[in-house]
Amino acid sequence: MLIRHVRPWGGERSDVVLAGDRIAAIRPHDPAAQPSGEVVEGRGRLLLPSFSDVHVHLDSTRIGLPFRPHTGGPGVWTMTMNDRENWRSAEVPLVERVAGTLERMIARGTTRVRSYAQVDVDCKLEKFEAVVAAKEKFAGQAEVQIMTFPQAGILREKGTAEYLEASLKAGADVMGGIDPCTLDRDPKGHLDVVFALAEKYQVEVDIHLHEPGELGVFSTDLILDRTRALGMQGKVTMSHAYELGSVSESVSRRIIDEFAELDIAMATVAPSARGQLSLVDLTEAGVRVGLGEDGQRDYWSPYGNCDMLDRTWQLAFTNNFRRDELIEMSLAVATMGGASIMSHDVARLAGVGDRPGLAVGDRADLLLVDGETPSSAVMDRGTDRTVLHDGVVVADRLALVRG
Repeated sequence: MLIRHVRPWGGERSDVVLAGDRIAAIRPHDPAAQPSGEVVEGRGRLLLPSFSDVHVHLDSTRIGLPFRPHTGGPGVWTMTMNDRENWRSAEVPLVERVAGTLERMIARGTTRVRSYAQVDVDCKLEKFEAVVAAKEKFAGQAEVQIMTFPQAGILREKGTAEYLEASLKAGADVMGGIDPCTLDRDPKGHLDVVFALAEKYQVEVDIHLHEPGELGVFSTDLILDRTRALGMQGKVTMSHAYELGSVSESVSRRIIDEFAELDIAMATVAPSARGQLSLVDLTEAGVRVGLGEDGQRDYWSPYGNCDMLDRTWQLAFTNNFRRDELIEMSLAVATMGGASIMSHDVARLAGVGDRPGLAVGDRADLLLVDGETPSSAVMDRGTDRTVLHDGVVVADRLALVRG
């Protein structure tokens, strides 16, 4: 395949040759060339790596359904109960909602997805199986990892751990945990289950952490200790972790350094919260950092629209980035930063100025999008998009290409 007349990361006009699922060559654009084989017309558009959404709750989506007033209350447990009261009565069956949301994500440029799948005594494996069905349906258009996730905690309701183990037996890729202190109120017991199941089934760990200030640091230190003791370097992700930068500058620096040392990744959803660890400092330290959309207009929040270019804008905005270098770094986080969390064959970002994913030999998961520069693409969020997964065009102009 030849992708003709594109600007990789906003650079020189180029023709990009693919061989199977890899980039084989990048040449100066030649308007007079007469290529043979399949051609994708770039028309001078930007060429970027496709997006990696590494923190999304496909199982709770209401994308495509009528808008409804938000009825959730404060706190994780209250919001969980609100979801329980409503998710079964949605206008469209869950399997269709999940598949429709994943399709919309792919059409807008996301080809790598790590999705939560809630498992508890209420839904049992029903939500997990709906995400599995979507993963299988779109196996040729996107790579999907599924995290079994105890949204309601592990210890509060008897039988939860058994359902989590059943999902791991059924093929879950990642073991989830959540707020060890504030939800289960037994950090040792909670983390014992999380890490034991991860070790037993040889999967990675992803901890959802909303805990504030020093309490969040306390839980993080417990996770650091276990990662080191169990030799799980490179197999743990911290999601959210809003307030790890709120205690003191020295504590923030220590946490960032330990994340880098133990290769613990960070997944952010670009919140407006203060007290976060510096995205620049994390990137400069070599910590794997990825971006996700979290919920998709669900019973937790009315936000989310399946468009990671929108969420990249939010990441830049909430970090008060104005310089092109930092806005482009946000794109690097949203694309290859997340890819490096899903696969350690992908290198961590090497710093603020690193623009990976478009070199000879790289996987051909690509996005063509209109824009003058990468920064302008984030600001304008155009709709003239073409999406490739493993060297195959899977979407064009916000719709899937049906094979």
